[in-house]
Amino acid sequence: METDSNIKQRVVLAGINITTKSKNNSDIDIYDSMKELEELAQAAGAEVVATSVQNKDTYDAAYFIGKGKAEEIGQIAQNMECDTIIFNDELSGVQIKNLEQISGVRVIDRTMLILDIFAKRALSKEGKLQVELAQQKYNLSHLIGVGTSLSRLGGGIGTRGPGEKKLETDRRHIDRRILEIKKSLEEVDRNRMTQRQKRSKSGLPLVALVGYTNSGKSTILNEMIKLNKDYDKEKEVFAKDMLFATLDTALRKCTLPSNLDILLTDTVGFVSQLPHDLVESFKATLEEVRYADLLLHVVDLSNEKYQLQMQTTKKVLSELGVENKKILYVFNKADKLNYETQIAVDDPFVIISATKKYNLDKLYFEIEKILLASRKKVDMKIPYKDSNILAQLKSKYQFEETYDEDSVNITLNIDQQDINIYKEYIIAEKK
Repeated sequence: METDSNIKQRVVLAGINITTKSKNNSDIDIYDSMKELEELAQAAGAEVVATSVQNKDTYDAAYFIGKGKAEEIGQIAQNMECDTIIFNDELSGVQIKNLEQISGVRVIDRTMLILDIFAKRALSKEGKLQVELAQQKYNLSHLIGVGTSLSRLGGGIGTRGPGEKKLETDRRHIDRRILEIKKSLEEVDRNRMTQRQKRSKSGLPLVALVGYTNSGKSTILNEMIKLNKDYDKEKEVFAKDMLFATLDTALRKCTLPSNLDILLTDTVGFVSQLPHDLVESFKATLEEVRYADLLLHVVDLSNEKYQLQMQTTKKVLSELGVENKKILYVFNKADKLNYETQIAVDDPFVIISATKKYNLDKLYFEIEKILLASRKKVDMKIPYKDSNILAQLKSKYQFEETYDEDSVNITLNIDQQDINIYKEYIIAEKK
């Protein structure tokens, strides 16, 4: 939302608090939600100069808020020389048109704001395509009532039918672009599948970082790759104390203190009222979570509403069908905790501060403990003539070797699946 000259847009935030309990099915307090909207606006490069919340029994079909309230907010925006009003909910095309007419300034909704942030932060080709797909779907659903012309990526001879209205032309252009983006993303997904198959052959366990935006996932990833002997600072991902600092998925190899090699993947952060089309667009990227052996659900413990943020993450994980994965809760930012809380979760958890490196050793221990729980310690004797078997095991496990006249002797923690594969070489199982 920043202008070309980097002058911040001045914006007014507007929200509605539905007072009828049967209509208000959200657990999120309106003022907490408005605070988050302010942080989103700031992440988009805007300066928030005023906030207005209306208490109302129900939404207004034409103006979302009451007509009088819309006029009042429009007057505030003009008096404070603001050129945009941002609403805390998704508006229809008709509501946006009506609100712009009555206020005299540009109106956008929460969904459009989040899409704007994603468009700015996406760096990879795939990320940019995913964001544009969500934007085009949003544009398609908001065509009716939008007075401004949508930008076209096509056009020219043969695109306009006899007597065709501009609305129909816009819809046809958007439909065409959506198909183009989907085809491009299908190609990207095929490439990812090939990479995933190669990765699975390595046998390294996959650990996925998931959680609310700005909970510290990228910072944790950066700290964990510092454990590697061949640590390279260029392998670090961008990490900053702001909403949606990183969007593109990162995959890094990490060697834990026990010499257990793992693959660590970062994922896009979540936020309350995350646009459905955006979740749909990023599902291919988020599907990496489906193949994870362990999820690290990172939680910002310094946020008093962290439990609601956890619920938001769980909801998205449920939509992805991975809510039953092994989970280790990582309660981060303990150094910023300024209130009393009792943590109550059924799964294992650890309390850390990634920036202060507090309890990171416990985090690594818990990861190792969970990943190794399904492994058994065995002694194996591999004849020299079967050196290919030794090479296969070396690609997946760490172990020491001793030698005798006709074989190599090793002791290692091995998966049950590999116990079945290599059982002829196992001479003893240990407790």
